[in-house]
Amino acid sequence: MRCSRHCRSPLPKALRGNRIVTPGTLLRRHRRLVANKWRQPKTPSRPPTSDQLVQLIVTTARENRTRGAGRIQDELRRLGHHVAAATIRKVLRTHRIPPPRYRDDSWRAFLRAQAQTLLATDFFHVDCAVTLTRVYVAFVIEHSTRRVHLLGVTRYPTGAWATQLARDFTAEMEAAGHRFTHLIRDRDAKFTAAFDGVFSATGITAIMTAPQAPRMNAIAERFVGSVRRECTDRMLIAGERHLGVVWATTSRITTPAAATRARA
Repeated sequence: MRCSRHCRSPLPKALRGNRIVTPGTLLRRHRRLVANKWRQPKTPSRPPTSDQLVQLIVTTARENRTRGAGRIQDELRRLGHHVAAATIRKVLRTHRIPPPRYRDDSWRAFLRAQAQTLLATDFFHVDCAVTLTRVYVAFVIEHSTRRVHLLGVTRYPTGAWATQLARDFTAEMEAAGHRFTHLIRDRDAKFTAAFDGVFSATGITAIMTAPQAPRMNAIAERFVGSVRRECTDRMLIAGERHLGVVWATTSRITTPAAATRARA
């Protein structure tokens, strides 16, 4: 007990006035020295993800909505980049990219996936000057390139006429080596079972749009709108022959711009 009272007794006034540090500071420095003696060397930390790799992760995720962190990690590994899945998830959260959708049955997703093998067909009409005769134009447009094929121009469109145009078009595509799998068309009466059979014989399945749903054939409808705004609504058409000449000029002007917008 004497030792305890002696240890708890304060320092003399002479020493308290000349001390440099407090006892707490002295003990704290002692603990720091002991900790530094037994401290293990730190392992090198993980280097930060480069900006180029972050941009690659973001681009891959935005262009492939159904791919999660694991599939993006596999794609990066094939390119020689070794990135943890947790790092990829962190990058996606930072850029506010939502989780992947493992199934997308929307019409837009279908068109994007099948663009290289999709065709669309439709009709539009022009009223000639003076005589007010209505002339009909049949065309086919390729979804991937927006290339437009003029099938025919007539004043009397019938199912037999459309079927013959289909035979000529499919023969031309086979000779050129093109391989398409689907043809989008509306429910016009001129598209008969014989018309669909011509395309089925070459491996092309005709897909009918829903009633009163022009957006299901949006690319063909958009082309018709472009032709009207940029050409036929600004001039008077004399007849079928004149319309053919105008068509040849319009298709060269309108289609490349549309294809550029589609690839953007």
